[in-house]
Amino acid sequence: HDLAETPQDRISMMAAANSTHAPRHIVVPDDVELDSPVEITLTGTGVEEAAFQNVVVEIGRNSRATVIVRYRGSAQLGENWTFRVADGAHVVVLFIQEWDASAVHGAQVAFEIGRDAVVRTAQASFGGKAVRVSQAARYTGPGGDLTDLGAYFVDADQHVEHRLFVDHNEPRSVSHVDYRGCLQGQDAHSVWIGDVLIRPTAEDIETFESNKNLVLTEGCRADAVPNLEIQTGRIRGAGHSASTGRFDADQLFYLQARGIDEVEARRLVVHGFFTDIVRRIGVESVSDELIERIESELVDALGTSESPAVEGAGQ
Repeated sequence: HDLAETPQDRISMMAAANSTHAPRHIVVPDDVELDSPVEITLTGTGVEEAAFQNVVVEIGRNSRATVIVRYRGSAQLGENWTFRVADGAHVVVLFIQEWDASAVHGAQVAFEIGRDAVVRTAQASFGGKAVRVSQAARYTGPGGDLTDLGAYFVDADQHVEHRLFVDHNEPRSVSHVDYRGCLQGQDAHSVWIGDVLIRPTAEDIETFESNKNLVLTEGCRADAVPNLEIQTGRIRGAGHSASTGRFDADQLFYLQARGIDEVEARRLVVHGFFTDIVRRIGVESVSDELIERIESELVDALGTSESPAVEGAGQ
């Protein structure tokens, strides 16, 4: 059951087989609280040859840490990440995709969550020609708590895909999954697949997964498939939801009736769509950075407004 050495698809298998070096290890010892995040920036310099890597991150018992991974430039990258989070540890893990438009990226991200450990993770995807992230989580003791967030903006001719699997194999475990995406431009395509398995041993658990997609233009496609398999009736709660839609006409009418032009009204609706989930990441500097990136994407998608925003709107 070692997720680090168990590829889940062709990309992760190629990464495991073709990496030119042993897995990189990042270790936070027991009973350590890091004062600042561990920041890793991967910068691609071209797409001529594929690159592969495997990384294992170990968070010791009762430790606290934040890990931020950024992707920039252009590359063909296949990789595996495994996070082993020991008992009582608290960790925030953020992946920020800022690829150039030509990049192709496939990743498997696996979490092993110890007794009473708390994991908050987020995927922010705002670049690349094709991005596919498969993320899995399982528990190595009761009481583990997982929050998995995602925000993505898909432009014309881009493909962004997130596949999630949460294996509730221990009692009193918790998982909350919430991904939100915006699409604009011809052949913009997003895929979100969320699988949750509640095993017979996973009594008194709680889980909910949600995916929401906002389509800004014609020619986009958003596929959303939530799956929930329950093998015991002795749980606190379980549910899932998925939706894809256009701008809410009532929201636009409300804003335009108060003197806000259509472009600014649309910007505010999308801003509000993303702001809640971005703020829940819990790292203020990163949340502010992502909101600025979303604003930049909105300027590209919607243009600029001819009227000033209402003071305090979108807060």
